[in-house]
Amino acid sequence: MPHIESPLRVSAARCGLLIVDLQEKLVPVIPAGEAVVKQTRRLIEAAKRLEVPFAATVQYPKGLGQLVPRIGELTEVPEEKLAFSSAVCRKAIDRWANQARDQIVVCGIEAHVCVLQTVFDLIAEGFYVFVVADAIASRGELDEKIAIERMTMAGATVISAESLLFEWLGSAEHPEFKAISRMIKDF
Repeated sequence: MPHIESPLRVSAARCGLLIVDLQEKLVPVIPAGEAVVKQTRRLIEAAKRLEVPFAATVQYPKGLGQLVPRIGELTEVPEEKLAFSSAVCRKAIDRWANQARDQIVVCGIEAHVCVLQTVFDLIAEGFYVFVVADAIASRGELDEKIAIERMTMAGATVISAESLLFEWLGSAEHPEFKAISRMIKDF
């Protein structure tokens, strides 16, 4: 019997990485904000190596600022929004859908507002959504915990950053295996 790859795994060829609102005035008020930024940088660097497209959004940049520099320097200009859901930002999402990318990996802040509403909307559109648990956060622990529970109940798959990187690789035979392994060990 031939090997069948599960559709429950994240595939580098089938996904895009969506970075939600890691902004100058939001990150400092999130207790785990710096950890989320650090994880997200690692995800972006791996995405570049593995040819996974990525995009970022910003919520009301006039009031909340732009992306924090450590993320902004790695991304294209983020799409701006006033809605809490980043699913209203269609440029990257539509491009990924046209490329038959039916999986979207989501990271960012705040878990119980913009991330949650984005995940709900992407699921409603028919995407398989993966939420990186150690690359999302809220100001309050309870808000984050409830958001993760709600996203899971809605059909999102919660995953760790390290697990995601290994699923993107799929095998130790991948040409980027050593580089990604170093990223994991150095983290």
